[in-house]
Amino acid sequence: MTEKGKLPLKEFMSLPSYSLLNLSEDKKKVAFYWDKTGKIELYYMDLETKETKKISNGEIPRAPRTGFKWDRAGEKIIFGRDAGGNEQSDIWFIDLEGKSQPLTETPTAQEHVGNVSHDNEWLTFMSTRNQQLNVYKMKLDGSEVTQLTASDVPVTVGKWSPNDEWIVISTNEHPINLENDDIYLMKGDGSEMEMVIRAKEEGSHDHFSDWAPDGKSFVFFSDASGLNQIGIYTLESKKIKWLSDGKTEEVVGTYNPSGTVIAALENHEASIRPIIYNIATGEKTRLKIPPGMGYGLQFIDDERFILQYTSITSRNEVWIYNLADHTYEVLLEAEYGSIDKSVFVEPEYIKYKSTDGVEIPAIVYKPKNIKEGEKLPAIIDVHGGPTSQYFLSFDARGQYLASQGFVTIMPNIRGSTGYGVEFRDACIKDWGGKDLDDVTHGAKYLQSLPEVDPERIAVAGGSYGGFMTFVALTKAPEYWKAGFAWIGISDLFSMYEESMPHFKYTLNRQMGNPVEDKDLWYDRSAINFVENMTANILILHGVNDPRCPISQARIFRDKLVDLGKVEGEDFEYVELEEVGHGGWGDIQTRILSVKKMIEYFKRVL
Repeated sequence: MTEKGKLPLKEFMSLPSYSLLNLSEDKKKVAFYWDKTGKIELYYMDLETKETKKISNGEIPRAPRTGFKWDRAGEKIIFGRDAGGNEQSDIWFIDLEGKSQPLTETPTAQEHVGNVSHDNEWLTFMSTRNQQLNVYKMKLDGSEVTQLTASDVPVTVGKWSPNDEWIVISTNEHPINLENDDIYLMKGDGSEMEMVIRAKEEGSHDHFSDWAPDGKSFVFFSDASGLNQIGIYTLESKKIKWLSDGKTEEVVGTYNPSGTVIAALENHEASIRPIIYNIATGEKTRLKIPPGMGYGLQFIDDERFILQYTSITSRNEVWIYNLADHTYEVLLEAEYGSIDKSVFVEPEYIKYKSTDGVEIPAIVYKPKNIKEGEKLPAIIDVHGGPTSQYFLSFDARGQYLASQGFVTIMPNIRGSTGYGVEFRDACIKDWGGKDLDDVTHGAKYLQSLPEVDPERIAVAGGSYGGFMTFVALTKAPEYWKAGFAWIGISDLFSMYEESMPHFKYTLNRQMGNPVEDKDLWYDRSAINFVENMTANILILHGVNDPRCPISQARIFRDKLVDLGKVEGEDFEYVELEEVGHGGWGDIQTRILSVKKMIEYFKRVL
């Protein structure tokens, strides 16, 4: 440790992490991404011997934004590989000895692995090779590619049914309402497609989760009631059996091998708790795990499953949980290096009032041992999305800022998930409206804290959080001394023009379209109000970002220069080469990004 409990930047941000765990079909091996070598590589563990082996050697993207799947034989792993974070990923396979080769070569398309058929002959995948994101299948050796859908709205793919007769897909064919996500069954050869679930005629988001082992039903979740609920759809009767009571958000159901129980996740007050449903009785049981977050459940057998666990002061680990006696063992431990866990702070979960008395949940990090009368700088950190949320899990950025003497509030502003449909959809066609109110009221909350200097408050965020940073600085300048816009959006019009069709669809869902809603888009594009900004700003952006293009940062910088602002005095600007929509995904970029951020905040706050 460094002096007086300050976390060492390089060591702390270099601590290795596990992600995207995936059990083999025979349940004997688990594959995962791990950055133990300093960059993300693909590993697998033999669950019987606990032997771990690295099988990739540089093939994995430095910050993967697409998943991977085992083949049915447990001999190969199929994954997505892009170039420098540009998300134009091709599909590759790698065997357990590290031999790899591409299955697709489409440098101008984005492709995502779907699932392997049970006969181990076919792979489904999603691709933008013909503009919009649609579903394809191909032989597992990369031959015989067949396009299965040809929609002008995005289509995503679920799993093959156990007998390979059906493929589950999700899309929206509602003639008016863009908010629908409906579930369809398609014949394996693409010859027939039928919508089987639209839980609410207009506006419900229905998501497939898992097939029952006998293929006669599947589990899904839907927000038709106003909160996400778990349901079972039976193919023969075409009826839905709801398992959730509708009191809390519940998502992502997974069957055990015999099909007698379903494991799901309960999202309540910024925590994720695993739950088990007995299908026959409907009885709901919560796992006996310490306070924190358990997620990523995958059954090994009827009684045991893998899950990932983290808490506010514990980094991510991988456990095996036993339902028979409600015990668990640690399969992959978190690493801490020389860092003493006692230095970590325990954040507070609070709610502050915003416009019209709406309560905004938030997580607040404060340094330890604040002296009486001491006044500290503070940051409001806005998450991406907007349909995302902060959780009561280990947050390296919050911990590091606290160790460096900053108070940080991470609010789940309106637009966030986890608090019901009304809260989540409150800012549809209102980005930079009610959500901005929630951010400025977060600043007011910080000003009310006795340990915060009300004259030294900054706003920060990435992606949509970067959008909010730009908007807050230009449309509510009186609250801020500084801002940090990381991969942000400054001009909705130009971003839309550069976006891929499925990204455009998402923006249409959230903010309408640039023609009919021209006045709204103009009013919520910070580039039109830069002259109002009085705070200093750090802009950091990856050059290869396809979601929020680098042009969004460049035009804001250029406007600052046009207004007579001086780089190095009034603002700071950093472009990251060979980096896409991130900055947090790989260790090297993470260290650089956090170093730039903390040096900047120490200078200006």
